Amino acid sequence: MFYIQALPETAFARFFALDSDALAQHLGRLVVADASPAYPCRVSLQDAAVGETLLLVNHTHHDAATPFRASHAVYVRAGAVQARPAAGAVPEMLRRRTLSLRAFDRDGMLQAAALVEGISLGPALQTMLEMDVDHVDIHFAKQGCYAARAVRA
Repeated sequence: MFYIQALPETAFARFFALDSDALAQHLGRLVVADASPAYPCRVSLQDAAVGETLLLVNHTHHDAATPFRASHAVYVRAGAVQARPAAGAVPEMLRRRTLSLRAFDRDGMLQAAALVEGISLGPALQTMLEMDVDHVDIHFAKQGCYAARAVRA
């Protein structure tokens, strides 16, 4: 069994109080969703509705002292509350997309990778987490950006 972990809202709340110049210094900006599903929030694990304001910012999601250290753009909805999916649950935001899975060991080294359709995410995570890995990072395959992390339940 696995848990899918959203990013904590506390990591992003301060950005919403900044003006555009200050946000730019943090490699961020505010955007308004003009389509849905198109702006997947990494805190709520839900797609933003048309008209919602989101933070778009670079986020280091694999902060390892290895060649696999990684960061990418993430969207966070204004006022988002951290999702806490139940064990084995896969949020709709992930089920509707093609995903890239990257399994890392405790040293932050890549051990396995796979491409899956979101509807097959649960079984794919279960298989990867049965290996000798610490966690699996989930990315949106088309854009390459970080979506969420999976750990053993």
